[in-house]
Amino acid sequence: MSNALPKDAEVGIMSVMHLSKILMTLLALLIVLPASAQLVQNPYARIELKAGPAEAGARTVAIVMTPMAGWHTYWKNPGAAGVETRAQWELPRGASAADIQYPVPSRFLVSGIMNYVFEGESALLVDMAGLPQTGPHRAALTLDYLVCDDSICVPESAALSADLRDIETSDRQIAEYRSALPARDGWTGQFAIESDVLRAAISMPGAARVTDAYFFPLIDGALDYNAPQAVSVAGGKLVLETAAGYDPGVTEIPGVLKLFMGGDAVGAELLLSAGDVPAMGAPLAAGAPPAESAGAPSPSLALAFGLALLGGLFLNVMPCVFPILSLKALSLAKGGASPAAARSEALFYTLGIVTTILALGGALLALRAGGASVGWAFQLQDPRVVAGLLLLVTAIALNLAGLYQLPGISLSGDGAAASGGKSGAFWTGALAAVVATPCTGPFMGAALGAALVLSGPAAMVIFLGLGLGLALPFLAIGFVPALRHRLPRPGPWMARLRKLLSLPMFATALGLIWVLGRQAGVDGLVIGVGAALLLGLALWWLGMSGRKILPMLTGAAAVIIAAMVPLKAQEGAAAAVTTAALPNSAAFSRAALQGLRDEGVPTFVYFTADWCITCKVNEKGALSDADVVQAFQDAGVRTLVGDWTRADPEITDYLASHGRAGVPLYLYFAAGDEARLLPQILSADMLIALTREPDTA
Repeated sequence: MSNALPKDAEVGIMSVMHLSKILMTLLALLIVLPASAQLVQNPYARIELKAGPAEAGARTVAIVMTPMAGWHTYWKNPGAAGVETRAQWELPRGASAADIQYPVPSRFLVSGIMNYVFEGESALLVDMAGLPQTGPHRAALTLDYLVCDDSICVPESAALSADLRDIETSDRQIAEYRSALPARDGWTGQFAIESDVLRAAISMPGAARVTDAYFFPLIDGALDYNAPQAVSVAGGKLVLETAAGYDPGVTEIPGVLKLFMGGDAVGAELLLSAGDVPAMGAPLAAGAPPAESAGAPSPSLALAFGLALLGGLFLNVMPCVFPILSLKALSLAKGGASPAAARSEALFYTLGIVTTILALGGALLALRAGGASVGWAFQLQDPRVVAGLLLLVTAIALNLAGLYQLPGISLSGDGAAASGGKSGAFWTGALAAVVATPCTGPFMGAALGAALVLSGPAAMVIFLGLGLGLALPFLAIGFVPALRHRLPRPGPWMARLRKLLSLPMFATALGLIWVLGRQAGVDGLVIGVGAALLLGLALWWLGMSGRKILPMLTGAAAVIIAAMVPLKAQEGAAAAVTTAALPNSAAFSRAALQGLRDEGVPTFVYFTADWCITCKVNEKGALSDADVVQAFQDAGVRTLVGDWTRADPEITDYLASHGRAGVPLYLYFAAGDEARLLPQILSADMLIALTREPDTA
């Protein structure tokens, strides 16, 4: 019997690789950045503008930032993690705003990661010039900033607008704010780097009275933020020593020197220049002062990476990913696939997955750093993206069902296909990553939540783990000959398997149609279904023509997706309570939850989305179980449902406050007790057991 694949089985999923590249490229162009919130009182910080008296067309404006208790904002150089506050002004014609002047910061150490922060109220000062001598001094400010506690960070944005004459405060108030700025005494010093150790010396009066000091650099790369700074007095000079940073060519280091003299702390601007520095004297025996905080430990990077790896591995059994993995794995069983070719395909499949996951993760981090309140799978909250994914899944399903085969694409044993081999493996991996984004599962919640707490590079390591976990099964098949030998030999049965594997893809397409209808209403549903129908007809006609007309296919896909651009989510609709089976269900809000907790009512809170497959499995299973419904009814449990199908900043922030980047999230509040975090995969027995625990109120 020949080892060659049957003609229609040879095509497999590779016959849609060109189409998937086209659709995924156009799909990426549809993701729209969320608009800035028009708020002054944000969930985690209050922002207020105050203006000093005008004098000759100039005045000082104070941006007063007050994070909630236990939270902090960031200095101009945030340290090893964090984001600088950014201000964008709209001023009268001819007026200008200088750079922000920051108060002297404090240190905030979390799991060995040093942050430069402000805790409590801080005033950022901006000097304005060129204001009109008469008439209004209208100013509009868009402020983007990051606010964090010791475990999570939330990007916020505030848009403020006022006539500066109406918000004038006294010279005394502005002078008080200005007193918190570092002094401009023209202090200078020298530094030298030797064997990765940076040592600096500052000539200053009263050095003998200094009990501790800390240097906050204004530039990145000069010193290791996380390393301790030893302080001594030698030869009448203050000498600091710490680990050097990654930039050995630095010649000047501007910054702020914070001095502690007894119970007082003062700060001064300081410029260090390369030069000769004396040896360290005896280090000052002073610990970090109380104002310099140490937060609770953040998630271990190694642990988060491991959880992400396991989470990605579990994604392979999801109905939208499993057909792709199955056909790709079986393609290695065809005759003529050498060990070298198998390894090459495995590596490029992995590269496609990892590249796509890192791109999505990078976009998520960039949006959050820019002030957007988004989480994992954020792109699926845009109905245009859902519609584009619907077209992609429909194309895959129709191909697996045997409706069409694009010309010039082959998976024959000779390996000569232009779209097979490395390129085909790469785009198959990218495709698997894209269709896996609506899914979540065990281990992923904690891992992705950690990605939003750790620094950018550390977060990307976690996304790398997720991608590697998703690629791991095919990677193992490609590199372990014994696994390949256990794969069934090709034969006519593969054509039947392809048609069978089209069923979960059609089910996925049907689910996306439902999500589109929920997001964009009947009009959006009709547009999406119509586009999918047109795409199916176009693919059938192109496949029957037997000509190489991919440019026409590209144009057709572009026209279809362009028709979906007007799609947008319905506004003003209340969050749906998607599990009517549970008694006493209502839409989630912080106020509703707090009210129930104040009343001592046991409360079950869960967060879901129509495109979240894991959420739907739980809702159709444990959350709809008759025994669970009865147990909740008997115990008087109230249920709050957070529907994240469409973007909801309140839900996004609440997810982040519990270390989650996406849904599902399940919490149970016993009467008088704090939240209990439940697993992402629920069971009826687990939920019933919650209602039978003794009351702690």
